[in-house]
Amino acid sequence: MTRTELGVLVQWADQEGWNTGLHDADIFWETDPDAFIAAELNGKMIGGGSIVNYAGVFGFMGFFIIHSQFRGRSIGRQLWTARRDRLIARLQAPARIEMDGVFNMQSFYAKGGFQFLHRDLRFQGTAPTSPRVPENIPTTCDVVDLSTIAFEEINQYDHGIFMAPRLNFLRAWISQPACHALGAVCNGKLVGYAVARACRTAHKIAPLFANDPATASVLFQSLLALLPNQQVQIDVPEPNQAGLQMVKDQGFTQVFGCARMRFGPPLPRPLHNIFGVTTFELG
Repeated sequence: MTRTELGVLVQWADQEGWNTGLHDADIFWETDPDAFIAAELNGKMIGGGSIVNYAGVFGFMGFFIIHSQFRGRSIGRQLWTARRDRLIARLQAPARIEMDGVFNMQSFYAKGGFQFLHRDLRFQGTAPTSPRVPENIPTTCDVVDLSTIAFEEINQYDHGIFMAPRLNFLRAWISQPACHALGAVCNGKLVGYAVARACRTAHKIAPLFANDPATASVLFQSLLALLPNQQVQIDVPEPNQAGLQMVKDQGFTQVFGCARMRFGPPLPRPLHNIFGVTTFELG
């Protein structure tokens, strides 16, 4: 896929209501320009998807769209299978791949060798004019602009939770225009970080990683304070019950969801530290 075609794919995603970020295409391309596969008919793109390779140790399939005019012709099956096989070839054996798929496609993905892990649930709400003050926050902790923290420390923390290196992606993600990026620092050590980026119809908090629910809550509330009266979305892994309670206590309601599925050996992801996933497109 060319960079121009990726821009078209993002437009199709918005037409499907995926609510992509304003700068997602640039960041996704910078992360792995070989990760975007197009299906073409007579030289014209009619579908596409991502097959991101994270340093050979982990892959993610996403952004799977067939233009509405060409659905129901088995083109999607051909494209999806080709993407899976190409990604396997890009990874070290045994290939570890994950994806977020809509619920009604789980059986299709299972036939392709993917196993269900858990649900990632999207919640939406309005940031209050006067944010709540989080409770039980240690006095030795501060919430700071993430740009004040050495990137090496941020990268190390992210790697410990995402469990695969994504240096290029992370550097671009936390410094993109129209975003707020905050870190929680306790006793001089990074114990959580979160990013809220501008999307087509709302801001998305993604990711929200933290050592514990109290840290997650203060990061969540701190970002909401920067977005008064604006629509906010966050994608919470269902096994993280503290994360679900956090957003429900804020009055957020579930509006969407995907099934996280895996191919190959499982990646030891610490879900108790993931209060908001990064993207459904790149993992």
